[in-house]
Amino acid sequence: MNLRAILIGLAFALMWSSAFSAARTIVADAPPLGSLAFRFFLSGTIGVVLARMLGQSWHLTREQWRGTIIFGLCQNALYLGLNFIAMQKVGASVAAIIASVMPLMVAFAGWAFYRERLQPIAVAGLFAGSFGVALIMGARINAGVDIPSVILCFIAVIALTVATLAVRGASGGGNLLMVVGLQMFVGAGILAVASFFLETHEVNFSWKLAWVFAYITLVPGLLATWVWFELVRQIGAVKAATFHFLNPFLGVVIAAVLLGEEMGLLDVVGIVIIMAGILAVQLSKQSIR
Repeated sequence: MNLRAILIGLAFALMWSSAFSAARTIVADAPPLGSLAFRFFLSGTIGVVLARMLGQSWHLTREQWRGTIIFGLCQNALYLGLNFIAMQKVGASVAAIIASVMPLMVAFAGWAFYRERLQPIAVAGLFAGSFGVALIMGARINAGVDIPSVILCFIAVIALTVATLAVRGASGGGNLLMVVGLQMFVGAGILAVASFFLETHEVNFSWKLAWVFAYITLVPGLLATWVWFELVRQIGAVKAATFHFLNPFLGVVIAAVLLGEEMGLLDVVGIVIIMAGILAVQLSKQSIR
């Protein structure tokens, strides 16, 4: 892994982690599914227009279309949609911690469904990460966190796991920015229909909401997605997922700084354990290769 890939990975982790605090701000004043649909429509339009200006085609390969549709459904519609709904009642730090275990779930899915061998260090990492999450969630449950919203976050991370496995088919064959734009449109269409039937469309407009919406649309939404695809293209999905070990720490710290969310001693201990578990799993995969 060269220096350029490391810098790209660090940038992705920072942008990805910041999205939780931005989302928490948005759902306080706007319907979660409707705001997401509008965000993806804007991001998709920008992405497709830029792709066409760069000479990219929307005539994708069959594998790219498959990956684009699955990624748009699982990552944009299900993962982000469920997280936005959940963050109406749980903090950004809770959603960030749960979402950060995606690499552990990818490793488990590889063992359970693809018969991939897990080295002892990977098994230890899975147990450590699970223990870290249980430690934090136990403290949050005792503090009165909303259980249905926590369940939604866990369902969301399962969808993110599927999306991560699907991205391998969407990141090859060129037209990278076009793929990003089109999967935004997939998410926008699904979420728009869901919002129409499920939500009351009331928005408490403020300039703060406008700035945060612009940020989450352009940076975590469009730029971070493109950066992730580029990272996977350069170093592969397994090595790229290593950078997710930073997300528990970054997500909680950003929420504490920007939103004033509390970070207790058990949170710190749990985060360190989760980070160690994620890193162990990813390093074990790299050693196999």
